[in-house]
Amino acid sequence: MKRILAAATITLVAISATACGSGDDSDSGGKTKVVFSYWGSDARQKLTESAIATFEKKNPTIDIEGDFSDWDSYYEKLATKTAAGDAPDVMSIEIRGLAEYAGRATLADLTGKVNTADLDQDVLKAGQVDGKQYAIPTGVNAFPMIVNRATVEKAGQKVPDDTTWTWDEYISISQKVTEQGDGKVWGTEYNENPAFLQLFAAQRGEQFYQDGKIGLSEQTVKDWWALLQKIISTKAGPSAAQMLETGTNVDQALLATNASAFGSWWSNQLTTLSKGSGQELDLMRMPKAEGATTAGMFLQPAMYYTISSKTEQAAAAQKFVDFLVNDPEAGAILLSDRGLPTNPKVVTAIKDKLTPADQKVLTFIDSIRSELSPIAIPPKGSMEMEDILKRATDSVLFDKASADDAAKAFLTEANAALTE
Repeated sequence: MKRILAAATITLVAISATACGSGDDSDSGGKTKVVFSYWGSDARQKLTESAIATFEKKNPTIDIEGDFSDWDSYYEKLATKTAAGDAPDVMSIEIRGLAEYAGRATLADLTGKVNTADLDQDVLKAGQVDGKQYAIPTGVNAFPMIVNRATVEKAGQKVPDDTTWTWDEYISISQKVTEQGDGKVWGTEYNENPAFLQLFAAQRGEQFYQDGKIGLSEQTVKDWWALLQKIISTKAGPSAAQMLETGTNVDQALLATNASAFGSWWSNQLTTLSKGSGQELDLMRMPKAEGATTAGMFLQPAMYYTISSKTEQAAAAQKFVDFLVNDPEAGAILLSDRGLPTNPKVVTAIKDKLTPADQKVLTFIDSIRSELSPIAIPPKGSMEMEDILKRATDSVLFDKASADDAAKAFLTEANAALTE
């Protein structure tokens, strides 16, 4: 994604002075209309529509219009609307977009506007930029290793102690699972998510971002690629081409189709993976490098609720966001779809309604909370990072560039994106 927000601003500058805020045509049938933009799967759309219906029943003078998109088109659509002065009243964004959108005066300061007293205050800080509360976290995620124990044990292997296991042990077990899989099961799947590199680097005492720039050394990036190459070369996991066919859709994950024993996904995706698998899946700490004192794991807001600085329906928008994060009825509908709620009172109220997979996530996060690194908000330009990293990683895994050249290119392009 090449700074689509900036591109949309340039493209639409001629019309950016048009009516601001999607509330201009809001008074339909005597009701205040609030447009709520979000991305996700069909399952998320159904859950969200149900939550909206509950809110509207409790607030009959407010009409919430869901503006749903799939992930691939979401930010382009949002950037275009924002640049045209037609931003949705309530917008979902992720942590990589927070500094970007807040820095462009797109988001309203919600300090004192939404009740945040019962939210996890440490997580709440992850919605602040320059001391202002521009975003309210929807819930929290971790990026663990997920394991199908039955698949590991069927291959005659034992799931290791996740407080001590290493990358070499992870690859060795995965390789043996593949060997016993009769060509139908891989030991592990892997992905190129920046979260993976972030925790890998943290095990070496490095931060992904530091002082507004990339904090990674060339050697750490190359060593991470070497880890992925070793997974491929030992047949612990599929080739890069085979992984490309799987894509990033959790419904198509090898874990979800019982074609892999291990895989790393966001914790709120465990329910979807378990449902697809039809088997028990468990969460583990990520393996560590030899001598590392931490697994480098961290909590991160699954996403945020934000409100347009241009909305003409601020009060209604604030009431809707308050409902989403504080009302147990909303929590009972959305459950962990947007991460485990950051309001402990909501968690307590819905705990019995959580799926077995969600219960596992709750227990797992509680068990590792003391080990987690603080949440860090990426700087402006980080929205591009996933694409930049994927291009560089693919160039290495598909033998189109040497690790030395690709690492230099990645750091150069990544730092350039952060300074534009």
